[in-house]
This record gives sequence, structure tokens and C-alpha cells, in this order.
Amino acid sequence: MNRDAMLHAVRQELGYWDIIIIGGGATGLGVAVDAASRGYATLLLEQHDFAKGTSSRSTKLVHGGVRYLRQGNISLVLEALNERGLMRQNAPHLVTHQAFLVPNYDWWDGPFYGAGLRVYDMLAGKLGLGPSKRVSKDETMRRIPTLRDTGLKGGVVYYDGQFDDSRLAVNLAQTAAENGGVLLNYMQVTGLMKSGDMVSGVTAVDQESGEELHIHGRVVVNATGVFTDSVLQMDDPKAQQIIRPSQGVHIILDKEFLPGNTAIMVPQTEDGRVLFAVPWHDKAVVGTTDTPVDAPSLEPRPLEEEIEFILHHAAMYMSKVPTRADVRSVFAGLRPLVEPGGGKTTSSIARDHFLVVSPSGLVTITGGKWTTYRKMAQEAVDNAVLIAGLEEKSCVTKHLRIHGWLKHVDRKDPLHVYGSDEPFIRHLVEDKPELGELLHESLPYIKAEVVWAVENEMARTVEDVLGRRTRALLLDARASIECAPETARIMAEALGKDDAWAQDQVRQYTELAQGYVID
Repeated sequence: MNRDAMLHAVRQELGYWDIIIIGGGATGLGVAVDAASRGYATLLLEQHDFAKGTSSRSTKLVHGGVRYLRQGNISLVLEALNERGLMRQNAPHLVTHQAFLVPNYDWWDGPFYGAGLRVYDMLAGKLGLGPSKRVSKDETMRRIPTLRDTGLKGGVVYYDGQFDDSRLAVNLAQTAAENGGVLLNYMQVTGLMKSGDMVSGVTAVDQESGEELHIHGRVVVNATGVFTDSVLQMDDPKAQQIIRPSQGVHIILDKEFLPGNTAIMVPQTEDGRVLFAVPWHDKAVVGTTDTPVDAPSLEPRPLEEEIEFILHHAAMYMSKVPTRADVRSVFAGLRPLVEPGGGKTTSSIARDHFLVVSPSGLVTITGGKWTTYRKMAQEAVDNAVLIAGLEEKSCVTKHLRIHGWLKHVDRKDPLHVYGSDEPFIRHLVEDKPELGELLHESLPYIKAEVVWAVENEMARTVEDVLGRRTRALLLDARASIECAPETARIMAEALGKDDAWAQDQVRQYTELAQGYVID
């Protein structure tokens, strides 16, 4: 993908795009893949970078939703379990099965969760990842030696999916582009154009040059997540708000806190959330919280009480108690929960998706979660086709291989996340051996990945590279700050920028990354 080429394609198109998508997170990228792969002229516009918001800040799980099973929301669980299986088939280089253990400290926990998880297995059917089973205390401790053993009765093991969220987002963008779609990051939609009372396109401003563009479209899809209401109000200033954002925070710990390959799942914390401790990129992701927020933000910050909540609950289940000094990074994401009415707490709101067509023809798809992105996209495109009067074409994403598809990868190799692109990165090193050097001794990334991100994945800033093309910001925020100058130098060379640009990038990135460090 090349941003200059994408921008040129937008300028050259003087007529109508079939479908214009606002938003470059999981849902918007899924819509772009679906629409482009059906053969529609597809344009996606993202105000910042792909997966900048919620879609790069998840718990890194592809799951059916165990807690929704407990709530009795069988239809949501069924849909998610089916989509989980499809994600693993379509992007096996990024999506894998993960063993989870529910520790039992009360005599009734084992039978209760064992029975529930057998239902979970049954609902997954042929797309299941492995059978759940009750295990002894000894087996539980063998799997997770750092688990608190006082009062431990045993555990229940089950299987769900795990992935790298922002890497999948980049691969979805590449897949859409390979199918003829045009995608632009750093292109902010500032208004909706109308013909009579119907939406007929968008106005957008290139955040890099300041250029304003007027872009015509037969239908516009609002896939902006927590920013859904702002687009609805572009269409109708009196539109009622439907999004109730909820903040989820995670901390990153070194692997010594969770050795082995089994994750911990605590079914219910004090605020009604499920707490996870999950192995990820040789670290452990622990979270999450559920805190209602008043307004969405591109860069949400964790609250002190959220950090303390996670550390407190981690200490309840880990024999090696994590402290603030052990936290390598802390990050916050906002869930686009749809207001259900009735004064429910955000922790009790299910992650069902929500689709509505406004009187102006604006199609809005929101809510949901990463696991169900493909199904959400299919429904959004089906509706968009009807609104635009486009020729009906069947959805093909159920078995569409995502860019980078590779069935067998060595997950111990940090480059495995690139799938079939891995040989090209190694070729960069062959041509220029210094690109094989690590960016930082505490991080698994090499300099060639910076070049690759700029030349093939539309990375435009140091944050794009360290926050989303690699996961340096999340794995070790301090180390990522230390390698920002070298990252900026490599990027400046690849982008044709000067030293002043590189210095400004380092300054901006350092300021942002400090928010991921706790004292």
C-alpha cells in the first residue's frame, strides 16, 4: 500500500464511488474488505491511522464471550464462536487457539464452570478449538506455577482464540487494497454532502497537507466506533446519541508473572467484568476494567483507580504479586457500547452490534467486537447495496484469505506476524545487513520492520510504527521511547523527510508514550 498512490486515485475519481466508508478500525476495514471483494468501487477514510483507537487496544482475544453465555445471550455466543472459527481459518498467521484456565477456589466452582464450558464447546461445533475439561490442583499448578495455591481446589481448562489486533487491521487494509479498494489514513471527514435530503458524499481534509476534498459516493457507511454520534450529528444535528463509551484498561507484565502457555480467566470481578491474564508476545496482558466515560477520545488515558483495580485483582490470583514497578506498559481503550436504555451499567451491556439506516440513507454500523467484525461488515454492505441501488453481489468473505495468510508459522519467531510477507522483510536484511539489527535490546523488532512499515503498510509517523505496525509501545513503553530516535531516522530516510521532521516526530512520540508509563 502506498499513500501517495491512494491519494492520487481519490483525486482522479471525479465521479461517484459505490461505497464510502468513514472509519478505519476493525469494523470499517471489514466493510472495506467485504465491499471491495464483491467488486464495488470502495473508498475508506480514516481521520488518524488504521486501528488507532479501540481496535488496537483490545484484550487480544478472539472469543465467543463466556460471560454472555452466563447472561443467557446464546445468539451472540453462537455468532461469535462461528466467527472465531472463520477468523482462525482466514488469518492463521495471526489468530491461534489459546488454552485458558478458570481456577476454582470454592467446591462448587468446578462443576458450575465445567458444565457451562461444555455448553460453550457444544455451541462452537466443528469450529471448536478444543474440548474443555476439569483438572486437578496439581495439573492446575503445573500449567500456571505462579497461581496462588492457598485454597485452590483445581481448575477448568477451555480454549478460545488469541490474535494481534493492529496487525490484523493492517492486513485487512492490504486485503481491501488487493481487491481494488482505496484506503487513506490521516484523511478526516469533516462533513456530509447531500443531494436533496439524501447523503451523496463527504468532505474531507488531508491531515498531512491541509487539502480539502469533496468526494461523491452512492452510499456512505458510518463505521466510526466511539465517534459514531459525531457522524450521525453531521447528518442530523438533532440526532440522539446512541453510544455510551466504556473504558477498558490493561497492563503489560513480563512473562515471569505468567510462565507457560496457559492464560488465566477469572469469571467475575467486583465490577462484574471478566479478568484475564494472557500470554502475548512473550509478555502477559492483564485486564480489563469497565469505567463509563463522558466523551470519546483518540488517546484515552487510564485512571489511577483502574490501574490499582487490576493490580489488586492480579494479586488475588498470583503468587508472584505484581507492583507498579513491574508494569511495562498500561493502555486504555474505549468500547463503543450502544445505549440500551433502562439505566444498565456498562459492564452488563452485551457487545451486540447495532445497524441503522438514517432517513438520509446514511448507513451506521457500530457496537460489536473484533470477533464479529466480518459478520458486521457483511450486514453493513448488504444494507448499503440496497440503499445505493447497486447490483447485488454475494458476500465472499466467509472463506476469503486475509493478506499474509500462512497456515504454518513459527510463533517463536517475532516475524511470524507478517505471515507470507516474512521472506520480503528478510530480503531487506540481505540487501542491507544493518537492517537486521534490533531497534532495542528489550524489544523483538528489527530495523527492517520500520522500512517495511513505511514502504508497504502506509506507516506515516513514529507512533504508527511503534504503536501499531510493531507493538513496541505496548510491550515496553520506556524501551519504545528509547528507540524512537532511530525509528524516526529510518523513517525520514524512507519518506524523504529532513532532520527537523524526525526531531518533531521523536518529541510527539515521547509525549504520547509517557502516558503508557506509570511511576
